[in-house]
Amino acid sequence: MLAAICHGKKDLRVETCPERALAPDEVRVGVAYGGICGSDMHYYHRGAVGDFAVREPMALGHEISGVVIETGSAVTHVTPGMKAALDPSRPCLTCDYCRAGRMNLCTDMVFLGSAGRFPHVQGGFAQTLILRQDQIIPVPADADLLKLSVAEPLSIGLHAVNRAGPLMGKRVIVTGSGPIGLLTARCALHAGAIEVVCTDVEDAALAVARDRMGATRTINVASDPDALGAYASPAGHFDVAFEASGAPSAVLSLFPIVRRGGRIVQVGMLPPGTAPIPVNPLQSREIEFVGAFRANGEFRLAVDLIVSDAIDVSPILSGTFPLEQSVDAFEQAGDRSRFVKLHIAINKDVL
Repeated sequence: MLAAICHGKKDLRVETCPERALAPDEVRVGVAYGGICGSDMHYYHRGAVGDFAVREPMALGHEISGVVIETGSAVTHVTPGMKAALDPSRPCLTCDYCRAGRMNLCTDMVFLGSAGRFPHVQGGFAQTLILRQDQIIPVPADADLLKLSVAEPLSIGLHAVNRAGPLMGKRVIVTGSGPIGLLTARCALHAGAIEVVCTDVEDAALAVARDRMGATRTINVASDPDALGAYASPAGHFDVAFEASGAPSAVLSLFPIVRRGGRIVQVGMLPPGTAPIPVNPLQSREIEFVGAFRANGEFRLAVDLIVSDAIDVSPILSGTFPLEQSVDAFEQAGDRSRFVKLHIAINKDVL
């Protein structure tokens, strides 16, 4: 099979890789589409995500969908030919966190396309992939596999909303209108928020938020840096803030505009050592500052919402490249003035 393999900084190669036999509880899938995520971009441009450096060749990608090709002897719920959404998380199911129902905090998590372990966990930008059977979510035969490849980032938005608590009738701000920020905003609206303000530094991203994702207002904090000041008051304005940009300045901007007793949900990953948390307003306004990491059971809900068209993810779809042009895709994916999210069409046999 062919796969897009990262060998280090700016060294991505489409190479032939070997396949192996299935264990009884495993499923071989033909991967249809893979979305290029921010972490994939970091591996490509920097050779690392945070402290996790590429130390051996690693297939990238974890936002994927596909078709079942082969099943192990103990697999009962899927059969060859089924379309499927593919969950990139494989928690151990036995550690204290898994047993407590917090699988996203698993101490032995295997997550596709991650250099956080060694040997690295190979990713999904490959023509075929082997997953544990519980990572395979069957979908109807007429389901759109391109849209389904967005299930993983949508699940992150859903998890962030779950970490925020009930949003019915609440006022919300989302800093950062990349794919995760846009999907989080849409999830907040789905959860009943009556106001969702989105910020970013790119007008193109804000146009998607305003015109296609339902944001009630958008603010370009680069061209209008004082606009958030209108929401600052002794009482604050927003009940909940989602920080999805990963920018230290965005974190700081939220404390004056969140209501007393409000909640800030940190969704974006900040550079190590740069988290500027103002402790005094955190304490005196009793603001709750919580983290949201990946997803915990929301993947199946994300699949259902996409299949039922309850949430339309098409506004973030910006185009596809064939697997053989993966390098071109990665070079262009960072142009936020033109693209929200680019996808790689990985396996012609299952498209």
